[in-house]
Amino acid sequence: MQSENINIDDAVLVEQCRQGDSAAMERLILKYQNRIYNVILKICANADDAAELTQETFVKVIENIDKFEGRSSFYTWAFRIAVNLTLNYCQRSGRLGLKSLDAEDDEHYGQARQQLKEFLNDDSSPDPAAVAANKELCEIVAGALLKLDDAQRTVVVLRDIEGMNYAQIAKVLDVELGTVRSRLSRARSNLREIMEAILQ
Repeated sequence: MQSENINIDDAVLVEQCRQGDSAAMERLILKYQNRIYNVILKICANADDAAELTQETFVKVIENIDKFEGRSSFYTWAFRIAVNLTLNYCQRSGRLGLKSLDAEDDEHYGQARQQLKEFLNDDSSPDPAAVAANKELCEIVAGALLKLDDAQRTVVVLRDIEGMNYAQIAKVLDVELGTVRSRLSRARSNLREIMEAILQ
């Protein structure tokens, strides 16, 4: 029964929310809370902060549901709120939860670094699924991501991890499509340089 409710069209749920249906809002939250939490976590790199920011996102969603005009999908609108809150938080706090890249198990990290070298030397587009399949490699990439500035890290997370298309990212970040493309290109280039430095 619950899974059927989660699959109800977002526009119908939004309309029900506007009419005061708290169960409809609960379904929207259940549908998107994990995805929003994961994106926030990848940007701010702190589980406690990500949980708090996710909660704050949905408070803002509830407070502003009447202002949602439907020019983008609910998903894109909610992600925009989440990303803005997270970027503002990162700027205010001036800190990022950088995790150490020191290997607890040198052999496993050695293998991961070798795979990362192959990944960096591959001229084709990286396959995010293949990268994510290796936990150690994923941790190295996550560490490298944290060295990007907030704007670049966000666009990489939204495109390469969350899988948003350029138009969705432009709406979430409220920037031009060309800005998304150039920012993503610079971010990927910087990420490659950072990861190469990690390997040396």
